[in-house]
Amino acid sequence: MEVIRVRAGGSPAAIGRRYEQLFTEAIERLHTPVEIQWNVTLIGPITEITAYAKDRKPLVETIASATAQYIMEIHEKELIRSLIADDYGYDEADELTAIEAYCWHNPDPASEQESDLGARKRLGLIEDEVTQYLEQHQLLHIEGFIRFRLRRYIEHLREIVEYAIDEYTAEKQYEEFISLLKYFVYIQEAKIPVAHLIHKGAHEFILLNEKMEPIETKQLDQFVVEMIDKEINYEDMIVSTLITVSPQNVYIHTRNPEMQVIKTIKQIFEERATVCTTCPRCIPLLGDYKRHDHYYR
Repeated sequence: MEVIRVRAGGSPAAIGRRYEQLFTEAIERLHTPVEIQWNVTLIGPITEITAYAKDRKPLVETIASATAQYIMEIHEKELIRSLIADDYGYDEADELTAIEAYCWHNPDPASEQESDLGARKRLGLIEDEVTQYLEQHQLLHIEGFIRFRLRRYIEHLREIVEYAIDEYTAEKQYEEFISLLKYFVYIQEAKIPVAHLIHKGAHEFILLNEKMEPIETKQLDQFVVEMIDKEINYEDMIVSTLITVSPQNVYIHTRNPEMQVIKTIKQIFEERATVCTTCPRCIPLLGDYKRHDHYYR
């Protein structure tokens, strides 16, 4: 009879129930024709699960699969938080929450969505490490194994955290930049009453005045130029031009109101910006729209 023992910190009842479920799920998932027996005992503060089977290979596969799932369920979030706080110094609660959300490729801290592909990859990394270890050992201490053996998995988590911090930092910089532009729009006086921004598609925009005539723009205001990255892209140019002409009201005519540059203009000009997807002024330039009239503030 082959024997493997798994030790973990925590309640014997809770760990025993969860491992029983994980063993059953692993056997079904692996299609392993194996009969496994196990018992749960308490050794000081440590819970030990002793599993028995006639053949070692299916026993190792089942324990590796169950343990990988257990590690991700019980330890992964804490490992992520430790990397964010200890390795990168983001230890404020709001920062931790925001960066954690980006770790799961989701900028909304209230949601816990993530791709199944990423979870399967991490699960596979743990399973491989546990399988290799159990081919040579009969005792697996989960907390010690995480600390000293799961190098590839931990390195993968570190890559996830680095990506999340990059995304978080970029978002913070974007928010600060938008706030600066909003302030600049707020303090400067309006130079023209109305500007119509016609979005003809893709990156093609036309800027018209209240008479629907092209607006002549001089060289961009130096203050605006200094605020914008040296590698000016089309979005920066549109925003900069609007700030330079300083209209009292901006009407954005588009068939794609969810485009990022349009969202940015709405953020900067706030109540001074109105978005329409069809109106008498823009139909001749953009053509008919299939839906009813829509206006956005």
